[in-house]
Amino acid sequence: MKIHIMKESMISLAVDSVILGIYEGTKRLEGEAKEIDHKLGGILEQMLSLEEFLGKKMEQQIIHTLGRIAPKKIILIGLGSEEKVNEEAIRNVIGQGIRTAQRIGSKTTAIYLGEALEKKMCPISLGESIAEGAFMSLYRFDKYKTQKEEKKEKLEEIYFFKTYEAEDEQLQKGVDRGIILAQSVNLARDLVNEPGNGMTPRDLAEIASKIALKHGMDIEVLEKEDMEGLGMNAFLGVSKGSAEPPKLIFLEYKGRKDTDEKIAFVGKGITFDSGGISIKPAAGMEEMKDDMAGAAAVIGAMDAIGGLKPEINIIAVIPACENLPSGTAQKPGDVVKSMNGKTIEIINTDAEGRLILADGISYAMHRGAQKIVDIATLTGACVVAFGHVTTGALTNNDGLWKNLQEASEKAGEKIWQMPAFEEYKELLKSDVADIKNTGGRWAGMITAGLFIEAFVENKPWVHIDIAGTVASQKDNGYRVKGPTGVGVRTLAHLAEILSKY
Repeated sequence: MKIHIMKESMISLAVDSVILGIYEGTKRLEGEAKEIDHKLGGILEQMLSLEEFLGKKMEQQIIHTLGRIAPKKIILIGLGSEEKVNEEAIRNVIGQGIRTAQRIGSKTTAIYLGEALEKKMCPISLGESIAEGAFMSLYRFDKYKTQKEEKKEKLEEIYFFKTYEAEDEQLQKGVDRGIILAQSVNLARDLVNEPGNGMTPRDLAEIASKIALKHGMDIEVLEKEDMEGLGMNAFLGVSKGSAEPPKLIFLEYKGRKDTDEKIAFVGKGITFDSGGISIKPAAGMEEMKDDMAGAAAVIGAMDAIGGLKPEINIIAVIPACENLPSGTAQKPGDVVKSMNGKTIEIINTDAEGRLILADGISYAMHRGAQKIVDIATLTGACVVAFGHVTTGALTNNDGLWKNLQEASEKAGEKIWQMPAFEEYKELLKSDVADIKNTGGRWAGMITAGLFIEAFVENKPWVHIDIAGTVASQKDNGYRVKGPTGVGVRTLAHLAEILSKY
């Protein structure tokens, strides 16, 4: 699919459809929209004046042009309130409109949002939002279907009709950025969609190797023997029940040569999570193939960073393994020593993500990380707190948190900081070891994050829990049912923000 920027009139453009954005409360059309309406005999303004189309956010109406203009169909789409239109609103509106265009058989479509919106938005942000909305909204995963759905025309060409004299070069730059970011999100979606037998730790390492080769990054994959030598027994304990060998994936992007400072992204890579000996209920266990979505977000972010090329040094650490029950599996009550020397009492083997992240973070610091961001589908408690709308977070550093907030706002990914008061740490105290791996039912998301904090050694750190936002329950805007690729764009934007310091 290609996106073209054009200034010529759409009236004579032979496309299958035109996506026409309308603000809520609009009664009179302007510019190219008015010209189109004139050719159609005034039907659009008549619909607006009779309030048959209100312009509410993502409201849609399809109109056949009956040969009066070159485009075959008009897709009216509501932009919502003018004051509330921002990058995220554009992503959603474009995503909804593009998906409708493909559903009605369009191979080519044009987009017209109006001069007022073009004046309001930075051209780079506008181009980026349009491309993200278009490319993310058409994502589908049908790799394993032997009988495909009835073949539909695929959208091949998108024309963005531009009226305002903004710099074409800036708009095109935004489109190019948006394509990079959207394709990296779709990569993460692919990884999460793969079944457990199609995305093992070995498979994850192979994908990371391809990303490294694509962008000229350094990559190392540590084997079980390497981890044993480093004393990574928290990580290795989780993998003991599986016949699949664990992998520790290390990627390094060197975007700035005048400093040794490195930022670490650490992603949880449990490629299937049964809960181990503390086994999960059977109902819904098939969804636990998504327990490597943190790893997928980090790999997707590294792909985006490789394309955007910010001037910063980023290392990615992905501890990857399966968590399964067997005669060799780790047991409740076991005590393990982590890479940094802390001993951990295993209360629940289903609280395994924090164990692999503990050793992953220690390894990131071993490789020179000065700031750490970890991302994981970590706790059901996060879903209880925030549902499927908001990602949860904990931090020990206000500065890094504000940077991450800015990045998440740019990505349109909602995130909320939870309290990290000292009193919660009492819940993690063990009678037999330095710390236990779960604080019990209450404040479950907070204590999980505080467990991880015990291994960051006072480095600036943010923990991101995507358990609730890892998947969408339905198609909505640019989000499609299934994995969302959450975290990819937030981490990529964070890298760019930190590169300015």
